[in-house]
Amino acid sequence: MIFSNGWLLPGLLVLGLLSMPMNGYGGSPGGREMPLRHIRTVIPILGTTVNEHSEPVGIVAEITLEFTHRRDHQGLDIRFDETPGKFSPFARQSVVEAIERVVEEAGLNSDSWTVRFILPYPGVTLYGESLSAMAALNVVALAKNEPVYEDTVLTGTVTPEGALGVVGGVPLKIHAAHEKNFRKVVIPEELDVADGDWETPFLMEVTPVRSIKKAYYVLTHHALRTLVPAPPLAAALTP
Repeated sequence: MIFSNGWLLPGLLVLGLLSMPMNGYGGSPGGREMPLRHIRTVIPILGTTVNEHSEPVGIVAEITLEFTHRRDHQGLDIRFDETPGKFSPFARQSVVEAIERVVEEAGLNSDSWTVRFILPYPGVTLYGESLSAMAALNVVALAKNEPVYEDTVLTGTVTPEGALGVVGGVPLKIHAAHEKNFRKVVIPEELDVADGDWETPFLMEVTPVRSIKKAYYVLTHHALRTLVPAPPLAAALTP
């Protein structure tokens, strides 16, 4: 089936949230040194598809994310597995750009990171860009060791200005998140005019935000950019 945001699935998938942090690392490819840190987790993403009656519906799917903090400083390495499912060139580009923009907003040095994405659905190709902000913010959260709240999910892109960019199908995605018992959905402040009017489901919080900084705070309750504390006055005055 064709998702309205450009995903292709052989059938309807409605999946929940699973988090699997792993502090170990299965090996050091090519004889390289063991990394400083390796984490594997599964993050939810929101999309839309059509049901058996050809009606548009929202969906909650998952992607597996691996974050490795290497000992070298040879640059940010972002990888997308080709199996079981795969990411289209456009989806890859949107995620890479989102990560680079969020890293810049956070003021972090990513030259020792390896980031790997896995789509765990055989024969599926993911084409959309609305996962890019959720993917990028989770990467930075792993790097900062600041967990994302499991009852919260986000949809949107990351603009060059550091804003949460507009995506379509927001009402359908909110309904899908509600069906999977998410308590909060973060959406772009600027909405797609094609979505029209909609109502928030009972006992669900929908949070429109403009900036990626605000989106990160809603997901983690931490600031995206951590300020380095000023040195004590005595130390500052030491010749």
